[in-house]
Amino acid sequence: MFDKCISAPNESVAVNVSEARDADLHASNLTNWQQEYDQTSRGRFYGSIVELPFEGLQVFREHTNQALQQKCVVWPNSVWLGIPLADQAEGRINGLAVQPNTIMCRPGDCHFELTTPQDYNLYGLVVDHQALMKVAAIHGVKLNWQELTEHGRLSMPDKTLGEVRFLLARLLSNQNAGAAVRLQHDIVMMALLEVLKVETPQPVKTQSYVHRKSVVDCARHFLDHHLDTPVTVTQLCEIANVSRRTLQYSFESILGMSPIQYLRISRLNGVRRELINADHTQSVSDIAVRWGFWHLSQFAKDYRQLFDERPSDTLEWRG
Repeated sequence: MFDKCISAPNESVAVNVSEARDADLHASNLTNWQQEYDQTSRGRFYGSIVELPFEGLQVFREHTNQALQQKCVVWPNSVWLGIPLADQAEGRINGLAVQPNTIMCRPGDCHFELTTPQDYNLYGLVVDHQALMKVAAIHGVKLNWQELTEHGRLSMPDKTLGEVRFLLARLLSNQNAGAAVRLQHDIVMMALLEVLKVETPQPVKTQSYVHRKSVVDCARHFLDHHLDTPVTVTQLCEIANVSRRTLQYSFESILGMSPIQYLRISRLNGVRRELINADHTQSVSDIAVRWGFWHLSQFAKDYRQLFDERPSDTLEWRG
C-alpha cells in the first residue's frame, strides 16, 4: 500500500497548522506518517491538523468532519498513542471499539486501521522508542514494550486522561507560545510516563474477533486486487468460505458497514484520488471505468452524494 520511506520528525519551535478539503490530502499533511483516508459519510470534507514536532517526539491534534476509514503507518522505532478528546463518538482500531476511557497504541512501521465517526477529534503522541525507554529508566519507571504494542488499546483512569488532555490542549494552543522547547519536550515525556504507568491493556483477541477480522481481510484482499471487476456478495462468500450472514456480520462489526457499502465507498474514494492526480490526457469516464464503474450516470450520482461535488469538479483540481 505504501512505498515511501518515513523517519522521525525534526524539532520545531512553532506550532504548525494545516487544513484540507479532501480526506486523502488531509492525511498527507501529518508529518512523517504514511496514510490513506477513505471518506465514508456524505458531504464536503474538512480536516485540520495542529502539530508540534520535537526531536524524536511528535504531538498533534487532528480534526475531521466526515466519517473515515484510515490506513496508517507511523515512523519506525517509535510508539504512537491516540487519545480521543472527551465525549467523542465511538471509533475503532483494527475493528476493536475505542471506549471513552480507552486510548490507542501502536508501534512504528506497523500497519493499522482506524474507523472514525463524523466530527472526530484526536490527540496524537509519537515518541522514539529509545528516547522513551531512556527517560523511563532515569525516573525508575518500568515499561513493558511488548504489552504496550501488542493489543492496540489501553484502558486509562478518567483522572489521568483528563489531565493529559488538558496538558495537550494547552501545549497546542497559543497560551503556550514562547515556552522553552526543552521544557515543553520534558513536560510531554513526563506526561507519557504517567499515562504508561497506569495503563491497562485491553486484549480482546477472542476467537470470534480473530475469525471476523480474517474474513474481512480475506474479502478486502480480493477486492483490492480486482478493482475493475464487478464483484458480487456470492463471490466474496466463496472467497472467504463463509455464509452471507457471516460475511455481513464480519464487515459490520469490524468496519461498521456492509460488504457492498465498503466496495462502493472504497472504489469511489479510489476514483477521487485518481481524479485529483490525473494528467490532462485522462477523463472522468476513463478513470471511473478503470475502477469498475460501468454505469456512468449512476457513478456520477453516487460520487456527488458522497463528496458533495461532481467528478468533473474534482478533476479541475489538477490545475
